[in-house]
Amino acid sequence: MSPSQIPPSFSAGRALALGRQTLDIEAAAVGALAGRIGDEFAAAVALILACRGRVIVSGMGKSGHVARKIAATMASTGTPAYFVHPAEASHGDLGMITREDVLLALSNSGESEELLAILPAVKRQGARLVAMTGNAQSTLARESDVHLDAGVAQEACPHNLAPTASTTAALALGDALAVALLDARGFGPEDFARSHPGGSLGRRLLTHVRDVMRPAERVPVVAPETGVTEAILAMSGGGLGLVAVCDAAGRVVGIFTDGDLRRAFERGLDPRSATIGSVMHAGPRTIAPDRLAVEAVEMMERFRINALLVLTPEGALAGALNMHDLFTARVI
Repeated sequence: MSPSQIPPSFSAGRALALGRQTLDIEAAAVGALAGRIGDEFAAAVALILACRGRVIVSGMGKSGHVARKIAATMASTGTPAYFVHPAEASHGDLGMITREDVLLALSNSGESEELLAILPAVKRQGARLVAMTGNAQSTLARESDVHLDAGVAQEACPHNLAPTASTTAALALGDALAVALLDARGFGPEDFARSHPGGSLGRRLLTHVRDVMRPAERVPVVAPETGVTEAILAMSGGGLGLVAVCDAAGRVVGIFTDGDLRRAFERGLDPRSATIGSVMHAGPRTIAPDRLAVEAVEMMERFRINALLVLTPEGALAGALNMHDLFTARVI
């Protein structure tokens, strides 16, 4: 945009002031909701938990946009939900609502004609109604089984007209509902990952060490009495930058890495006479196969190591992994 296209009325100072004022007003609107969450909120959560169908979220205009987001958040956090446009509902989409469902209807005024028009049919169908409005005396609020007060003192719009603070408050209240529901359902990180399998989040939360480790048969293993020269040859052939040191019973007693080798040479190691047991790192950091791969990443970063041995509960070698394996699996 050229300077000639900027309206003469533009003031950088006023733009900054209005921006900050908007954030202050919307923050205050959301903050005020906390003091109004009480029995009705708990009743709404209980009603939805008892629902044997789905949560149908609906609203017109800006409330409709907020409703779509609330439905998406619920659906991804363990509460089956979808959005139905109230105007489309009057022309056939009411068939998507059953007696087993809960309708979550959003309207700041509580008087949206399109929502009120479908209420008789929804009630006749036997579905329950949770209303989220800014007017507790509105028709929608009075007709609801549970009413959630999302009212705000003022909009952030300088004319107090454009839905701004009211939509932010409704969105936050919807998030509060979704969080309370996921907690009540015991919805955990792995459940969340199952509904997000296509992204990095799913990989991070669903990938276990056993999925990315090199199995024991591909990990070079030597005994403590093995000579250092022989151990170095085994390490070079293994492609992991390490050898696992195991006793006669197969229990891991140490590890020797290429970093240990460099440090040993700096101390004057004679590889022709030393055994690996004299230079290995005893009591190495290890991890179990059923731990999450991201836990292996965290351990490596915390202890500044590049590889981990994977042990069974009995202390036997199950495998090993290094940073390259984690990069290849796109865990990091």
